Amino acid sequence: MSLVNYATREITCKIVYYGPGRSGKTTNLHYIYGQVPEDRKGKMVSLATQTDRTLFFDFLPLDLGTISGFTTKFQLYTVPGQVYYQTTRKLVLQGADGVVFVADSQARQLQENIESFQDLHANLAEQGIDARAVPLVIQYNKQDLPRELILTPPELNDCLNFRDVPEFGADALHGPGVFETLRSISELVLKRLSAPAK
Repeated sequence: MSLVNYATREITCKIVYYGPGRSGKTTNLHYIYGQVPEDRKGKMVSLATQTDRTLFFDFLPLDLGTISGFTTKFQLYTVPGQVYYQTTRKLVLQGADGVVFVADSQARQLQENIESFQDLHANLAEQGIDARAVPLVIQYNKQDLPRELILTPPELNDCLNFRDVPEFGADALHGPGVFETLRSISELVLKRLSAPAK
């Protein structure tokens, strides 16, 4: 649920990076944060409990334009991927305008990717949200690893991308695919926001 501030003429959209543990969600946020100019971003905040943490920061995109004269601002969140952080994942997902599913491209992680993707859909359904209506982009991270260890995006698509959403191969540590993923989800969210209500 995007927040509209009429005083500052800003629309704030929430994008959640979701996926299995150690797939690269936090690495994506750190990379983006390091590349966005200081005057365009807020502080990176880590909400930590004894056992888990969630990162988020907000920023004004550089060239995504305005909607009806309102500036768009994005808040990026990561969720903890480990199975036992189910409650935190549900909380962070509340009110999301868009989701980036970060899959680990390593062949040995395929089952974890599938389970995490099912978990995402179950958590959205539990909140009464039609998962097919939520803007979604899939990122196949760790494509920089040796070919014999990973699955290619087409191979991963066969297992995960049944909605045929935009997908990007990425190396979140070094940047390839990171901003392409972010731009794609941002555009999907803005398109949905500017669409006339039915």
